[in-house]
Amino acid sequence: MAKAPVLTPRADDFPRWYQDLINKAELAENGPVRGTMVIRPYGYGLWERMQAEMDARIKETGTENAYFPLLIPQSYLTREADHVEGFAPELAVVTHGGGKELEEPAVVRPTSETIVNEYFSKWVQSYRDLPLLINQWANVVRWELRPRLFLRTSEFLWQEGHTAHATYEEARDFAARIQREVYGDFLENVLAIDFVSGRKTVKERFAGAVNTLTLESMMGDGKALQMVTSHELGQNFAKAFNTRYLSKEGTQELVWQTSWGSTTRMIGALVMTHGDDDGLRVPPRLAQVQVVVLAIKGDEAVLAKVRELGDRLKAAGLRVRVDDRTDLPFGRRAVDWELKGVPVRVEIGPRDLENGTAMLARRIPGGKEPVAIDALVGLLPAVLEEDQALLLKQSRERRESRTTDVSTIQEAAEAAAADGWARIPWATLGEEGEARLAEQSLTVRCLIAEDGSVPDDGDAPGNVAIVARAY
Repeated sequence: MAKAPVLTPRADDFPRWYQDLINKAELAENGPVRGTMVIRPYGYGLWERMQAEMDARIKETGTENAYFPLLIPQSYLTREADHVEGFAPELAVVTHGGGKELEEPAVVRPTSETIVNEYFSKWVQSYRDLPLLINQWANVVRWELRPRLFLRTSEFLWQEGHTAHATYEEARDFAARIQREVYGDFLENVLAIDFVSGRKTVKERFAGAVNTLTLESMMGDGKALQMVTSHELGQNFAKAFNTRYLSKEGTQELVWQTSWGSTTRMIGALVMTHGDDDGLRVPPRLAQVQVVVLAIKGDEAVLAKVRELGDRLKAAGLRVRVDDRTDLPFGRRAVDWELKGVPVRVEIGPRDLENGTAMLARRIPGGKEPVAIDALVGLLPAVLEEDQALLLKQSRERRESRTTDVSTIQEAAEAAAADGWARIPWATLGEEGEARLAEQSLTVRCLIAEDGSVPDDGDAPGNVAIVARAY
């Protein structure tokens, strides 16, 4: 009788496979309030690594971390009309505190443009105070009607950057720099996830922004996922909160602003981009455990060698876990590490020890081979880099092979409905065509220039629309 698979096969039911993997790899569980989640230690470890990598890149731009309150006076949101309209359906509002009705309801932070501007207007007095570059790591609440772990939850973790500049050009260039040097570099060089960088259409733009830049990636089922966004806010919030500065010429001027963010959604992206029917595959540069050294049996000599090798690999700068839990069956432990996507397993038993070898199991390309134990310290760094590159290559090949150039709206709809992306001239599609696609649950993910770069203008000649189903 055939053994039941650990996970629902992706080809049979991709959403069920996703839920199975998150559960069995011990990433997260549903929280007690609908739409919330409990992030388990292994899942939170992934987020901590993401935080560390992005935080370093954010600080390289000169941005500093700060913290703003979770509760925001409701009146703040009403000051910028587009902003409040865009977020109204998602707001969680506190009306009582300490057993009494509040004089003014407080909104649980959906994003922080309004409260940040309340304080920017106090902190910015002169051109000497600019640029003001602030980031915060926090949680936000946006009431979600169709929750799915990591992808859409009512509460999620994120970073949100907020900046103020003296000129439009400085703000525009900084938003693009964040998109390129922070997010693009992180996705490509750490998460090994391919993306298309573009600008959102007016319909898809962030509420209150004058332009939204986005990185869009293709998941394993061909759908798109918005990975990160960076917004040019123009002077909309500066006008609403009177955020002004005294220029060198002695005139009072409104600042120009940006905001930008990334969330725990990226853990879901990691699962759906790199996962397979055996579980996660974690890029080595991201993995909190790059190498797990397993003792196959509780032989004292084996345990001693496993621990010694673990120490040597750690000393070589690798992130290592020694699994000497020989009271648990070896097969169960191996499957568990496979599910968790640890890039490399080094398995040592009595027979291996006699031969001076270990079994090297590589999670990303798959396969096992015996390797001399003494060679592992020198070999594994190159193996991990090779596997990192392979994941990015597979992600890119998926997008390129499943993206179709089309010339009509009908062809765009058919390509996107067939678990792929469509590229169609924006002049052919336009806002009317975008509305027609929306009736079929298809969206314009972004606009790109003819050469694949990010266009300076949403209506520039030669712009191409990327059309897809999306999460």
